Amino acid sequence: MEAVCEQLHGAEEEEEEAGGGAAMLWSIEEALERQTLQIGVSACGATAVVDVLKALGLDVAPEEADRCVQTRLRRNESPLPDYLLSRSEAGATHAQLVAGAEQASNGKVTGRFFHLHPRRRVKLIPWLARWIQKGAVPVATMNMQLAVPEGEDVPDAWHHQLIFGVAPNAVFMTNPLDVASEGEAHQRLCSESVLLIRREDVLQRLTPDSCSSGLSESQSDPRWKALDVEGQVRQMAQEDGQEQEQPKLTHITIPAAYSSGITFFALRQSGVGQELLNAPELPLL
Repeated sequence: MEAVCEQLHGAEEEEEEAGGGAAMLWSIEEALERQTLQIGVSACGATAVVDVLKALGLDVAPEEADRCVQTRLRRNESPLPDYLLSRSEAGATHAQLVAGAEQASNGKVTGRFFHLHPRRRVKLIPWLARWIQKGAVPVATMNMQLAVPEGEDVPDAWHHQLIFGVAPNAVFMTNPLDVASEGEAHQRLCSESVLLIRREDVLQRLTPDSCSSGLSESQSDPRWKALDVEGQVRQMAQEDGQEQEQPKLTHITIPAAYSSGITFFALRQSGVGQELLNAPELPLL
């Protein structure tokens, strides 16, 4: 934590010197004091909503935020097809965050999501700074399985994080308190709606009929078939226990319910709230 704080302070000092393209909802000290740490399993979205409401001057109990967001859980004890379906939608989508914030605030707060995939014609830091300066509170919905630092394991999920400030080439976030470069943040914010599932999570739920049970056809979303999830599972099963020169599959790729991008929240009756609701989508690159 100390190293992260030093990094955050360094970026904050650069922000003060640079001036342009920078904005802060909270200082580093305020973020340390005010941020909400993960309130439950898969509940990063509800956690972000707690901090959004806090930043907008509304205090809501974490349990109430989680109830309103309707966080979905992984079904770890299910057979493989149902387990994979639960993984594809565990947590919350941006739409659940918007609906949850509105319900938890009794309609006082509204949210607007901006897609960043496919790539958009936007400079991320100045764009975030403009909305923050107007009083909007951003939450990033990111595929953390992208831009993984060298030597680190691929994370197991997507993540929602409140952005409490930006500086030139720095995005400050809570849960956990962190800073990402503009390039890292943009990569994670511009992702296809897919999720990587680790080899061990597949194989430990594999039964003799898993590969021939119509895994792709059992899901209503056509992306399961397009990604040939059943074929990926079959290949992974065939590799298991075999000696081979080629590297084995480390993950399979399944559809994800989430869309990558930024949700801005504001008080519904404020000027920025109305501006958000009327703002056009970002143009495609």
